[in-house]
Amino acid sequence: MSDTTDLFYTAHVFLCTNERPEGHPRGSCAAHGSVKLRDYMKARAKEFGLNDQRIRTQQAGCLDRCELGPVMVIYPEGVWYAPRTKEDIDEILLTHLRDGKRVERLMLLPTDTERAAFEARQAASA
Repeated sequence: MSDTTDLFYTAHVFLCTNERPEGHPRGSCAAHGSVKLRDYMKARAKEFGLNDQRIRTQQAGCLDRCELGPVMVIYPEGVWYAPRTKEDIDEILLTHLRDGKRVERLMLLPTDTERAAFEARQAASA
């Protein structure tokens, strides 16, 4: 594995803002408030000084996990999250990106495919 000093960004955070037509069977992240969360995330990352640590936060097109949206992925780790609130965004930015720990209750597993099942698992861990 390469040293992080070799990387242009030490972490790259993508938050999906894809929008599908209303009533689409898969839904979309934008329909679940991802645009406001993206705006908040970008502002908070700057306030927390994460940009100075070569951490890039930005929007993404469809990440193909629409049913679970809004969704976010952090590379190079490939860790997926499903933030719902501004507080979730703060927790991910501070715990994962600043402190180097994962926010287990917000993580999406590779096996997560249904919103209701994810939210039930999330509620059980709270």
